[in-house]
Amino acid sequence: MAKKPTRDAHLGNGGELHQQANAEHPPLTTQQGLVISDNQNSLRSHPQGPTLLEDFILREKITHFDHERIPERVVHARGTGAHGFFELTHSLEAYTTAQVLTEVGVKTPVFSRISTVAGGSGSSDTPRDVRGFAIKLYTAQGNWDIVGNNIPVFFIQDAIKFPDLVHAVKMEPDRGFPQAASAHDTFWDFISLTPEAMHMVMWIMSDRTLARSLRMIEGFGVHSFRLINADGHPTFVKFHWRPKLGMQSTVWDETVKIAGADPDFHRRELFEVLGAGEVAEWEFAVQLFTQAEADKFPFNHLDATKLIPEELVPLQVIGRLVLDRWPDNFFAETEQVAFCPSHLVPGIDFSNDPLLQGRLFSYLDTQLSRLGSANFTQLPINAPKCPFAHQQRDGHMQMTQPAGRVAYEPNTLSADAPRADRAKGFASVALDEGGERGRVRAASFADHYSQARQFWISQSEPEQAHLASALVFELSKVEHPHVREAMVAHLLVIDEALGQRVADGLGMDKLPAPATPAQPVMDLPPSAALSIIDNAKDTLEGRCVAILVDDGSDGAAVAALKKAVEAAGARVKIVAPKVGGVTLANGKKLAADGQLAGTPSVLFDAVALVLSDAAGKALSREAAAVDFVRDAFGHLKAVAADAGAQAVLKAAGIQADAGVLGADDADAFVAAACTRQWAREPSVRTLA
Repeated sequence: MAKKPTRDAHLGNGGELHQQANAEHPPLTTQQGLVISDNQNSLRSHPQGPTLLEDFILREKITHFDHERIPERVVHARGTGAHGFFELTHSLEAYTTAQVLTEVGVKTPVFSRISTVAGGSGSSDTPRDVRGFAIKLYTAQGNWDIVGNNIPVFFIQDAIKFPDLVHAVKMEPDRGFPQAASAHDTFWDFISLTPEAMHMVMWIMSDRTLARSLRMIEGFGVHSFRLINADGHPTFVKFHWRPKLGMQSTVWDETVKIAGADPDFHRRELFEVLGAGEVAEWEFAVQLFTQAEADKFPFNHLDATKLIPEELVPLQVIGRLVLDRWPDNFFAETEQVAFCPSHLVPGIDFSNDPLLQGRLFSYLDTQLSRLGSANFTQLPINAPKCPFAHQQRDGHMQMTQPAGRVAYEPNTLSADAPRADRAKGFASVALDEGGERGRVRAASFADHYSQARQFWISQSEPEQAHLASALVFELSKVEHPHVREAMVAHLLVIDEALGQRVADGLGMDKLPAPATPAQPVMDLPPSAALSIIDNAKDTLEGRCVAILVDDGSDGAAVAALKKAVEAAGARVKIVAPKVGGVTLANGKKLAADGQLAGTPSVLFDAVALVLSDAAGKALSREAAAVDFVRDAFGHLKAVAADAGAQAVLKAAGIQADAGVLGADDADAFVAAACTRQWAREPSVRTLA
């Protein structure tokens, strides 16, 4: 085997396999036939420097990728958006001149779009997937887009690999499936050859990618940016959105059934709660640190596969994001909104993160392809709400009518023509950067396993079981044994017990040799912020509870349950065998919000059954009713049932535990409904 080039040392085993592949296959070329020497790294001014516009190979690859879908987004095609506002509560005037971050109390209009990544626009809301989390702030100084995800890290370190990543995870080109799924050979083959993705693998296989609600996910800017104050002094910053309702996820069996019961589950919920006058709200927090502090980190913060633990740099909450209005027209707003990381305001600047550097080019190019014109900024959803003036003219879909003979700057022919303003305008941070340019990554990017291990040991026992089981499920869908073995080899480096659990779940007779890390793996301490379960809020606020009723149900019991649940901040929906509703024992009619067969318990956070003896016996022979209870129990939800409903519980084979209660104690039911019954899980499913 040829000696591994030093520039690929950061790849570990993946780099070795990559070089071997190049020796056995035709050389990779550009569209013009030029042989490519390095398809892993974009051209930078020096190992930690910015990506150069000169890199024609990066631009060709990214440009072609950006234009692969017309008019659907190549990634993030399935999205949901809403209007709202951002309000600053603590000024960052010491760090930045950006008014949106210095003027406390000002409510800045925003539009947010939350999306899945891998699926097409016709896919479901709930696959195991990263969620895009993009915010457009219409500030007084221009539009500022924070274009991130619900996960703080990413698969790759360099934008030149983004087309490869997405080609691998998208539908396989010879068969057109699977849709919105990573459980197939091309994805895991690529990941097995990309050790830098191991940290992200831990996140996507965790419960973070099984969101209960769009209102219950975190958001991250992912990259390091810079804030610049009035003196021109820079401070690095990472952006965080933390949901007011806290995080909550579904369990895998529940997720799969939700996709079948309601493919629009997430967007429907947001539509309904905003229509009912509720809001979606997040805290806005920042991590601030200097270059001197960054130099002491045991990782490189410019590496997008790394996060900065909150124990190392605490979060400072400085504002809030509130979404309170559904778009008037889904296409005109949610589909036509165009986010670009390059949209920022004076007082904010970029870092040399090589993934971010490529995105600065890619997103604008994507909008030109998808929306068909450089004038996409004139669409109402994309236009700034502050005064603006420029000399850009004409082009396809020009919707304004500029007057006058001047369309250039500077000029002497127009007294009111716009001119650059050195005092108020955007200025890049002044940096003295030197070094040897080339297609090379900094040596500090080469640790691919330490934070993956930290994430694993930071999870609670149920979350670890879910993560290991997710890996078993995904890799069980992989047809090629060598890909499964390669992934287990990586997992053994992250944690030997994890690798063994996954190997056992796959039925492997022999463990592969662990992968060879490019750098020694550090034993980092657990980070308390990384667990969903350990940080869950003891609340029912923002959730939805179903009460199953039939003719003859006790109206007083239904009313008491409904009152207690709503007092706890949750919504209640009445489910009945017929959508027309039921006649209660007191003779009153009760309207139904959903029909039993079409409104399964997977759509709710807890369920209660209030049934007469006759109805209970009849529904015990009805599969939809039995599944309603069995699924709720199996998905670890609180179940309340009166005497008449015991027949349904018996038919479902449910044994009483702390989360199975009588329907006569509404307060106890609410308390149990605030959390999943994690102690129940070992009795209802086998996990890795």
